[in-house]
Amino acid sequence: MDVITGIEQFAWIAWIALIAIFLVIEMLTLDFTFLMLGIGSLAGLIADLFGAELWLQVLIAALAAVLLIFLVRPPLLNRLRRGEDPTPSNVAALIGMPGLVLSTVTRLGGLVKLDNGETWTARTADDTASFPPDTHVRVDRIEGATAYVHTDADFPQEGQV
Repeated sequence: MDVITGIEQFAWIAWIALIAIFLVIEMLTLDFTFLMLGIGSLAGLIADLFGAELWLQVLIAALAAVLLIFLVRPPLLNRLRRGEDPTPSNVAALIGMPGLVLSTVTRLGGLVKLDNGETWTARTADDTASFPPDTHVRVDRIEGATAYVHTDADFPQEGQV
């Protein structure tokens, strides 16, 4: 028995192993990509059980996986995400949030108290600006544990009414 014949004879074991590996990865990622690859591998296993040549098994598995990824996965993801809360969370929720300068904010540092009650180290989004205490600002971006802020035109500044 030569190597090629041995591979073709026991290809079903490789297909089952691939299906198991893809399903375990899918359980960890929950993105439906590896589920589609697993179903494609199942198509390759079925082709093997019907006596198809190895090259045809691989072609059938690849074609099934690609079709599933592009035709079935997007509607499944839309259906899965249909009921999720669109409210931003974590750092995304801080972008655009108003705050009040506690200690002067420059390009080197400062402190800002955001409207959610958190106090953040802050820097100016514009390197030429400087914001004294009690200035209303808005978060431009977050990098690490630093909020980059700019003046908030929506709020009256100190001395204005």
